[in-house]
Amino acid sequence: MKDYRESIKKLVALELPLVGIVMQVGVYALLWFVKYYPLVRLRLKFYRNGHLLILLIYFVLLLFFTKTYGGTNVGYFKPPDVILSQAFALIGVNIITYFQDSLLRNWLLEVRWMVLCTAAQILISIVWVYYSDSVYKRAFPPTELLLIHGERDVTDILGKFAGRPDKYKVTDVVDIADGLENIEDRILSDRKAVVLWDLPAAQKNQLIKFCYGKGIRIYLMPKIPDVLIKGAGQLHLFDTPLYMTREYALTFEQRFFKRALDLFCAVVLLVLTSPIFVVTAIAIRLYDHGPVFYKQVRCTLDEKEFEIIKFRSMRVDAEKDGVARLASQNDDRITPVGHFIRKVRIDELPQLINIIKGEMSFIGPRPERPEIIAQYVEEMPEFVYRMKVKAGLAGYAQIYGKYNTKPYDKLKLDLTYIQNYSFWLDLKLMLLTLKILLTPESTEGVEEGQTTALSDSGKDDKKQ
Repeated sequence: MKDYRESIKKLVALELPLVGIVMQVGVYALLWFVKYYPLVRLRLKFYRNGHLLILLIYFVLLLFFTKTYGGTNVGYFKPPDVILSQAFALIGVNIITYFQDSLLRNWLLEVRWMVLCTAAQILISIVWVYYSDSVYKRAFPPTELLLIHGERDVTDILGKFAGRPDKYKVTDVVDIADGLENIEDRILSDRKAVVLWDLPAAQKNQLIKFCYGKGIRIYLMPKIPDVLIKGAGQLHLFDTPLYMTREYALTFEQRFFKRALDLFCAVVLLVLTSPIFVVTAIAIRLYDHGPVFYKQVRCTLDEKEFEIIKFRSMRVDAEKDGVARLASQNDDRITPVGHFIRKVRIDELPQLINIIKGEMSFIGPRPERPEIIAQYVEEMPEFVYRMKVKAGLAGYAQIYGKYNTKPYDKLKLDLTYIQNYSFWLDLKLMLLTLKILLTPESTEGVEEGQTTALSDSGKDDKKQ
């Protein structure tokens, strides 16, 4: 009976985000019946099924956008991040719905009611997310973890787990050198979830099978081969299962539709953002009378070099010593105008021209400078794998990582994108890119004194 009650409690906690979406649909229903439908009815009369269809369309759109932005991940993400995700979803859906309802009337409806509706929905979102998060934490207390590691330093991963004390609690750390038999006994006696951190393949495989057989949860840090296999195609040779990885990243059809999407979106955005182009160019020019654009050699598909175009955010003499280096936190080379345009990502807008020229794509690994690539490849020969597709304006590593994420971690994220590519994944990542524009953590620089994203501790990545 106790297990039954616990299951019901966990089910309720998981479904609370859906209840929040229903409440937000209820706010829109109030707007529709009280303000918008009386005006639409003058031209077009609805019956019960018509009203249900309007609300169903709104519900489906809101559910889709909310899930895409991660707004249903209460308990998994921190409350402010979930609220931001839901706010993006609400704003996007309400813009679409406003024009839909206006078309039904054949004239623009009063926009202030939709603005008030959105404000009320976001207020409900704030209250409901914090309430749902508190319920989730009571239903799902932090998972106690036993971390098993190899030679690599565990400071970094312990810091990341410590950043989510509501989700994880590393209670013990064990070195694989203690011996597999002793570790297996420890796992059975503790019955905690296990984290396998940078272990040799043979020992990792044995522990995975042992934990799986004993019904113990496993958290695994993937290495490059793990990422490649995860995205492999599954085949059968009679009664024998096979996994197949391609010698090329994308099929002809995938490249065709990806290019079509890039061209359409780039041209539309170039037209829509042209006023921002003009204002930014004037601001940069007025500040120090230097050039508006900054061009730099980067690498794209098959290591082909091209000149990336950005709005200049640094002083004209930022690299007068000729040394290629990434921007660091509080970098004094960045101008006041540059600080602003970097924060809101306006400096990246001219890359729409690179996309139209076919040198870049909207979604793909961020292009690096040849000098920096050479440094990365010296530490990680696998870094060249990320150039199996065109470089992108935004990518998996930018959406799920940060500016100062270590190169090895960025590589795994980029390979995850390449190995699991689909047209719909590109659309999803485009939507998520809008969200990270307002996420300050994604714009952090590297540490002072670093010329690349490689830190001293990060050089151990080459062992992987």
